[in-house]
Amino acid sequence: MILRNEEQMSRIAIEEIQLTRLKSVVNRVYEKIPHYRAKMEELDIKPKDIRTLDDLKLLPFTNKQDLRENYPFGLFAVPKSELVRIHASSGTTGKSTVVGYTKNDIKIWSELAGRIAAAGGAKKEDIAQICFSYGMFTGGLGLHYGLEHLGVTVCPSSAGNTEKQIMFMKDFKTTILVSTPSYALRIAEVAKTMGIDPSKDLNIRIGLFGGEGMSEAMRSEIYRLWGNHIKVTQNYGMSELIGPGVSGECLKLSGMHIQEDHFIPEIIDPNTGEVLPPGSTGELVITCMTKEALPLIRYRTRDISSLTYAPCECGRTNARMQNISSRIDDMLIIRGVNVFPSQIEEVLFKFPEISPHYQIVLDRKNYLDTIEINVELTEGLQLYSSDVLKNLRAAIKRNLRIVLGINTTINILEPNSLPRFEGKAKRIIDKKKNA
Repeated sequence: MILRNEEQMSRIAIEEIQLTRLKSVVNRVYEKIPHYRAKMEELDIKPKDIRTLDDLKLLPFTNKQDLRENYPFGLFAVPKSELVRIHASSGTTGKSTVVGYTKNDIKIWSELAGRIAAAGGAKKEDIAQICFSYGMFTGGLGLHYGLEHLGVTVCPSSAGNTEKQIMFMKDFKTTILVSTPSYALRIAEVAKTMGIDPSKDLNIRIGLFGGEGMSEAMRSEIYRLWGNHIKVTQNYGMSELIGPGVSGECLKLSGMHIQEDHFIPEIIDPNTGEVLPPGSTGELVITCMTKEALPLIRYRTRDISSLTYAPCECGRTNARMQNISSRIDDMLIIRGVNVFPSQIEEVLFKFPEISPHYQIVLDRKNYLDTIEINVELTEGLQLYSSDVLKNLRAAIKRNLRIVLGINTTINILEPNSLPRFEGKAKRIIDKKKNA
């Protein structure tokens, strides 16, 4: 289902709207936000210098550190009296990043999240169970409002208490599951211990997943546990940008449609900041054109992706971003080699003998970096001899070496040995910091 005509505009019409809105937001941040005015003056840029979309590259980048340095409200373009909502990050790696919304921001956010849900197959007749944490995290409330905007019945069950989640799914006949992909795996795992087959005994027909990246290997694992009949899509957003609603997959699964009437995407070289041509892989940069409270110019997401501008088979004409292949912040450097957790996951998920739960442990021994990967056997699997276990460990290690170019230590654990997560999975333990 296509919710709005803006999702089917011609490229010329999209760019006309973007230029008008870009000029407006640049004027607004220059006049209202001292941080942007100072940055633009440093580059000798005035709002009148933005005459075409190509002039976007003249403007300064914004990053998470800018939000932290202007904590809490220094980047807001409206007085606090106009705010109706404030969200914030956990601040585990520094000061929290604080985001705010006006009444109109909430209205736009609800519509955009509704578009994403509709693209993923949601309909008025559905019952959606939202298993994101509610609170300062934007995921739960963002999709809650978006689904209600569509007329979907929403069960705001939040995260945790998995057995009760499954009871609600069964009793309410829930048809849409909203969660992180890793929590969807956990729900299926717990359901089986309760004697419930998710693919047969529950009514889930759609998975709207976000909050963390979902590799194709993980998508395949979700199909295996929940059944090939369900529609599994992922969506993308950041609290800084708006929350969920920036982009999302349609049922063609050919990339995440970006709501280009509200956001301008760019792909840059993360090292030089140079804008790369369409189809190139690099860091995703987003400009928010219509947010009133927190309009961000050229926000560096640190996510690695690429853009496609050809119309989709679904009928939508807005640009599509490809699945996030990695995050610059997530890159691990092991003995001079760049390693991304997504590379490890792709290898591990090809082994049916191990479960989709894993842990990466980084350490430094004798002045050398080490990497251990803890995996666990699939529930109910019996490995009859130490030779079978040894061969499995060797196969995993060999395949990882081919992909990563380095040796790893593989520890195979008993089923249910590793931590489970109700929100974003925390798969990396870095002991190097204390080494």
